[in-house]
Amino acid sequence: MNILNKSHRLCSLSDVIPSAQFLAQQFAQTAIHRDRTGGTPKYERDLIRQSGLLALSIPQEFGGFSGTWKDTFDVVRIFAQTDSSIAHVFGFHHLLLATIRLFGNAQQWQRWYKVTAEKSWFWGNALNPLDKRTIVKHQNGWYEFSGKKSFCSGALDSEMLIASGIDENNGKLLIAAVPTSRSGITLYHDWDNIGQRQTDSGSSIFERVRVEAKDMLLDPGPLSTPFSSLRPLIAQLVFVSMFLGVAEGAFTEAKHYTRNESKAWFLSGVDQANEDPYILRHYGEFWLALESLKLLNQNAIAKLQQAWDIAENLTEAQRGEVALAVATAKVAATRTSLDISNRIFEVTGARATHAALCLDRFWRNVRTQSLHDPVEYKIKDLGQWALNDIYPKASFYS
Repeated sequence: MNILNKSHRLCSLSDVIPSAQFLAQQFAQTAIHRDRTGGTPKYERDLIRQSGLLALSIPQEFGGFSGTWKDTFDVVRIFAQTDSSIAHVFGFHHLLLATIRLFGNAQQWQRWYKVTAEKSWFWGNALNPLDKRTIVKHQNGWYEFSGKKSFCSGALDSEMLIASGIDENNGKLLIAAVPTSRSGITLYHDWDNIGQRQTDSGSSIFERVRVEAKDMLLDPGPLSTPFSSLRPLIAQLVFVSMFLGVAEGAFTEAKHYTRNESKAWFLSGVDQANEDPYILRHYGEFWLALESLKLLNQNAIAKLQQAWDIAENLTEAQRGEVALAVATAKVAATRTSLDISNRIFEVTGARATHAALCLDRFWRNVRTQSLHDPVEYKIKDLGQWALNDIYPKASFYS
């Protein structure tokens, strides 16, 4: 069933922001209810399918829109202002498309790009390099994946998965693109955390899943070149843009509440809450932090785009410059989003804690996601550069 009108679908890059904003407005109508219920946002994911935004980052020659990384992260940010779970799985979809481009050969990624654009496929994640419970066995011309996976964000209601496992022969990480409906794959509805309630980041099990050699991402493989090592930096920027959007969403809702609902404190000497000097101070600090984060985010995205355009000729030093910009933005995004989503209650007052408003969802979402990648290690990387001129070492998290 077609839910969107033609005017709300992507026809060119000029439609990206209006389309994303329209979808965000639809998501906002049910965001609080869906935060309470959890589960798969099937209706909302279908809206994204129909919008054409799943093909945003795919080159035009393969049926997409040749969107830049700025275009993609702008949509992540807009979605996150109202629903960071949907922003998460949308951002990961494009991260996974980038994964097949970075880890696979041209024949592989071009084939998958074409069918993704044609059929509006959603890609889900079953790649967790820290979870080594899935073992890959070499068979006669194919591979067998068996084991469990955790944190499989967006896997439910997807058409394709990026899955990882450990080579039984040498312990190396192997990665493949697999249809979600492939026999032997079971995805569990067991994600029930305090935040990011609709990312479906639960567990899965692979039971003797057959993966053809043509679907293994071995050429060049993960983190084998400076260019392929851009993958974790793209993942980090998904969260930078998401955290920025969450902070902006919290700011917007708090501003509306302060101006329309909050009462002036009896000792303030003013009639309206929006005239209170202490509340004004908080909003001034919010504004300063948001404006600073926007610039750091823009800088990191621009450096990523430059590196992406250089492609296979990217050097270690050029990759290192992107890593520094991304780490800087990630630390700032984490701190800013946690701070603003917590302190909004200081500018809205006791009535703003009413459960029906669900203003705590902004903090819960950032708190949940930020724990998956402690920023202390990003700060250490920045210290290594600041003191010893050493770029962050490429890994699946930096």
